[in-house]
Parts: sequence; structure tokens; C-alpha cells
Amino acid sequence: MTRRSVTAQYPDAPPDLPPRTRGVIALLEENCTVCMLCARECPDWCIYIDSHKETVPAATPGGRDRSRNVLDRFAIDFALCMYCGICIEVCPFDALFWSPVFEYAEENILDLTHERDRLRQWMWTVPAPPALDPGAEEPKEIGAARKAAEKLAAAQAAEAAQAAEAAAQPDEPGQPTQPGQPDPSDQSGRREGDA
Repeated sequence: MTRRSVTAQYPDAPPDLPPRTRGVIALLEENCTVCMLCARECPDWCIYIDSHKETVPAATPGGRDRSRNVLDRFAIDFALCMYCGICIEVCPFDALFWSPVFEYAEENILDLTHERDRLRQWMWTVPAPPALDPGAEEPKEIGAARKAAEKLAAAQAAEAAQAAEAAAQPDEPGQPTQPGQPDPSDQSGRREGDA
């Protein structure tokens, strides 16, 4: 009430968007396994996916051939999309991301259906994830990986120390002993008759 209102001069001055802005959905095609979770969970049914199966020959002799899904079409109709983000949340392979770009209006409503090549172009506008809060708890995955790496490094250091110790001890020339007879160089043993 006591301050003058400031008008944002859009489009001359681009807006300062929050880091988690929901603009357009981007697709990282290499991560998509055609599991269809995004299409099944979409409340608007605005995601269209087509695929076919390909046979992958066995990697080892005697192994069996595998089949995998190959993506033929991935399209999102942004005329129907309500930007709920469910498709991004349920994707188990991180193939869908939010992009802050919101300037993709079209004169024809049919052009709002973005095919996979256009969704891939939005991928280059996805910002990097924000840095972790300095006071935040370490993620469990990173902690487990760090502990495993420390354990492996400790085991390798112990093996190296044992190898160095074995190499540092010179072989003392001595008389070979026969089985059942005490070693003459062993002074710690008791003599016969000692109680």
C-alpha cells in the first residue's frame, strides 16, 4: 500500500523464475525403457507412446536371446496437459524433466502436441539440480558408496602392508629340520626336563 507498484516489462525483460518452475516437459530419450508408467498414471491421458520389440542376440555362446522395447513415438499433448508433474514423479529411469521454458504458444492447437524430437530439444533448457543444503543430511546412497570405498581402500592398504612386511623379512639360512624334531634356532621352546 505504501510502495508504488512495479510493472514487469515482459517480454522486453525476461522474468526471474523460481528454480522449480513448471514450464514444459523435456524427454531424455536414452533413459526411456517404454515402461508406460507415465502414460498410465497421466490423469489427462495426454501422453502417447508407441514401441516395438526387438530381439537382442545372446552375449555369450549358449545363452538365450533377449527382447527389448524400442521407442517409436513419444508425444505429449500440451493442449490437454495440466502440468501436475505425475509423469515426472513416477518415471523410474529419470527420462522426464521439468524445463522452465513457458513460451511455446502456437496458433494452431494441433501444434501443441510435441513429438519426441521436440521434447528432446527442451532437454537442453533443463537447469542443473540445485546444490545440497550445507546442513542437510548426506544421502543414503552416497553414504553407502563412501563407506564401501573406504572399506575397500582399507583392505587394499592392509594387503599392501602385509606384502611389504613379507618382502622386508630376509630369508635366514638355516638347517632344515626333519619332521618331529625341534628347530635348533627356536630358543623360546622348553628343554626336556624343564618343569
